[in-house]
Amino acid sequence: MLDFCKEVLTKVSFDRFLFRKELDKAIQWLRNNKEDLLQFRQWCLDQFGSHYGDIIAASFRPVLV
Repeated sequence: MLDFCKEVLTKVSFDRFLFRKELDKAIQWLRNNKEDLLQFRQWCLDQFGSHYGDIIAASFRPVLV
């Protein structure tokens, strides 16, 4: 599931709205596996942090508290 989430985000990274929507879905899918969720968060920051750092921070904030 982690690889699928990464693939989807890569494909929608051209659009801010789609990126946010798919990121939120991916977080919901991965929320029961803390290790995968942390790995996914780091991957998102590495891949898209320069463009979507604000979206990534806002999306992960409620889940990782």
